[in-house]
Amino acid sequence: MKLATFKNGNGERVGIVHANDSKVFDLARAADRAGAANPAFASMLALIDAGETALDAARDIFAKCSAEADLSTDVAATEILAPIPEPRQMRDGMSFPLHILQAPRGQLKLAARAKGDMEELKRIDAMPLGELPEVYRKVPIYYITNRYSVRGTNTTVKWPRYSQVMDYELEFGIVTKNRGANIPASKAKDHIFGYTIFNDFSARDAQRIEMEGRLGPAKGKSFDGGNVLGPWIVTPDEIGDPYKLKMEARVNGEVRCSSISEGMLFSFEQIIEHITKDETLMPGEFIGSGTVGGGCGVEIGLFLEHGDTIELEVEKIGILKNRVERQS
Repeated sequence: MKLATFKNGNGERVGIVHANDSKVFDLARAADRAGAANPAFASMLALIDAGETALDAARDIFAKCSAEADLSTDVAATEILAPIPEPRQMRDGMSFPLHILQAPRGQLKLAARAKGDMEELKRIDAMPLGELPEVYRKVPIYYITNRYSVRGTNTTVKWPRYSQVMDYELEFGIVTKNRGANIPASKAKDHIFGYTIFNDFSARDAQRIEMEGRLGPAKGKSFDGGNVLGPWIVTPDEIGDPYKLKMEARVNGEVRCSSISEGMLFSFEQIIEHITKDETLMPGEFIGSGTVGGGCGVEIGLFLEHGDTIELEVEKIGILKNRVERQS
């Protein structure tokens, strides 16, 4: 199933996306009409918390009532929110080796450009990428970001006033289910509710400065609306192998990155095992893959401009679309 959170006159709703992603079916309204009101359909977190029986109930009510046209609305005419408007936690990883190697180099080039040091820029360009630092193979590396700054598809991301260099990041990730701790990787699939796309908007100039302090990122990532999820969550049965998905980033229709989700240093199952060492994983958390190689502007030297439209597409999930605007 593709599960969305959307908004109508009755507030936030949870629905099933169908008809080639063109329609969204209102689960709570359908259940009420059928005389089978279900508290699990009150929100995405409620649906996740209620477990497999709630998903089965969603499938059943959709099978019985999907032909009733007034229970579905056009996706194009509906405000689709982030699938989980307020995750219980947000972690984002560093899983793709090419990004790990290219991003720091891009930041050095950004610093050289800021100083107008063309000789330094040439020197950096001539440098080989080098070897992946061993720490990235030892344990999954991730940071915790602001779960209150989440937005969804078709929103306008306001450029933070303290930044002059805005960037996008092509990622996907998982939403968790079933509370647990000390989860072995072999059992971690039992804790994956579904998959979604993540655009980790980044204020690169702010990030460059604070990362020199060997801690962060902070304001390089945390600003209102900067964590974009969506357009919906796709359950694992519709994904198949999550490590073979085509991924693409486009800015104003121009392809900036065309890649695939293979080659993660650690699988989501291994990341869950690491996170849950003496720590409880909650249902409704988001865990990002980190940026795929070449999937952001700092790697290729092309940053965002006022009014740009960014589309991130991941096979079997959909398209996450946003616009960026400078603030006065």
